[in-house]
Amino acid sequence: MRLLIAGSHGMIGSAVTTYLLECGHEVVRLVRSKPQSGEIWWDPDPGQIDAASLQGFDGVINLASMRWSMRWTEKAKQKMRANRLVTNRLLAESLAKCEHKPKVFICASGMGYYPPSGDDILTEDCPASAGFLSILNRDGEAITEPASLAGIRVVHLRIPMVLGGERLKMLGFQAGDGQQWMSWIGRDEVASIIEFALKTKSLSGPVNTVSPNPMRLSNFAKVSTDALGQKPGGVMPALIVRLFLGEMGEEFLLASRRVQPAKLLDAGYVFRFPDLADAFRHEQAVMNAGVATRVAV
Repeated sequence: MRLLIAGSHGMIGSAVTTYLLECGHEVVRLVRSKPQSGEIWWDPDPGQIDAASLQGFDGVINLASMRWSMRWTEKAKQKMRANRLVTNRLLAESLAKCEHKPKVFICASGMGYYPPSGDDILTEDCPASAGFLSILNRDGEAITEPASLAGIRVVHLRIPMVLGGERLKMLGFQAGDGQQWMSWIGRDEVASIIEFALKTKSLSGPVNTVSPNPMRLSNFAKVSTDALGQKPGGVMPALIVRLFLGEMGEEFLLASRRVQPAKLLDAGYVFRFPDLADAFRHEQAVMNAGVATRVAV
């Protein structure tokens, strides 16, 4: 397939790009800097893109995202919202106007679409909540409607915490009582799921891009440190999490979301790394090897 990807230099996007190339696809990068060979220019903030170069792709993938602030001030939340909406809107509207449209448009969304659920299982049929993160993901998905109306199959990947890169070093501590459910996914699993979604015509709309084996945070911390050969981290009381990290800490560390990948499983996707320890060991091997290959490692 001939594919266009935004966010190709990010932690997830770099792995996805390498994986797709190794699977034999042609990949063109959408970049904000001066484009080189194999790249197309855009600047989503003012709504500018090289529209003429968007013709003839089989699929388009949007993984572009800004780095989120540790504390969600009102100003920070405005920037997060603007970033999500302008990138999705610009691509959706531009692709809808193409004479030779892509067959599929894949966008990164988030597991934060769902409200905290305690021990209840969440699937793609569950509704959003009224919180900031839920509204951000809901509106980010809705704004791609021009692409859907133009006959493009749109897939929204609802992604949880992704294991990979330097992030591996930050795991292993427990926040709160540790009984909250932690949904997770390996970085190379995301790449594999994207390749599957590109080829699977039955997949559209929201797709929970999560391992089928979520864990309680206390177990997650133990398994992760054991797999990486690290010493267990400490315990951060919920009061301290809320004091130092505010709303971000509440959403990402204390909230319990027990998400299942119902649509992926129904479509026949077979997980490469369903087990947390195996996923950690794989990503550690990739990082230690210092190589680009994603498929064989």
